[in-house]
Amino acid sequence: MRITLIRHLPTEWNRKTWLQGRRDIGLAPLREEDRQRIAVNRRQLEKLAPFDAVLASMLTRTRQTARLYGYEADTESLLDELDFGPFEGQPKAALLEKYGSEWVETPKKLTLGESMQDFEKRIRTFLDKYRKQTNLLVFGHGSWIRAFLSYLDYGHINEMNKVTVENNCCLTRFFHLNHLKRRIEDCQKY
Repeated sequence: MRITLIRHLPTEWNRKTWLQGRRDIGLAPLREEDRQRIAVNRRQLEKLAPFDAVLASMLTRTRQTARLYGYEADTESLLDELDFGPFEGQPKAALLEKYGSEWVETPKKLTLGESMQDFEKRIRTFLDKYRKQTNLLVFGHGSWIRAFLSYLDYGHINEMNKVTVENNCCLTRFFHLNHLKRRIEDCQKY
């Protein structure tokens, strides 16, 4: 499977470093650097097309981003951002102050507005649901994309907060679901 992931364009809350989570925040006015990055990313997408499916979360900011890229994405609730609970609308520093190293080293143990175990389960469900697709384009969120990458690489989401995925970042990953399943089963033995 090949999956191309684009984190939504910035919102005003992103620019303030506030956590959005499930809050349905629209995009901030585009800046010139956003437009330039869209143009670069679109050239890359043209090389990767055609896509079996183009997906976005239920939240406005991902659907707006897809439209700015020239796509009308199907909505998929499994792609919704992590529910940060009481930290939504707060600076990210508040989350780090409360959970610090746990957020970085063992986020899977935490429960914010949703448990991180349920968050990981959404990623597994997503992979299962789209396992027959060979080329996906996904417009998503920072925590979801980071957790997804951690899951692909390690079989769990505990490495998600050791990587950065900027707004309007476009990245493509290739993987074989059978190999991923074996790697996850090996991780679970220990």
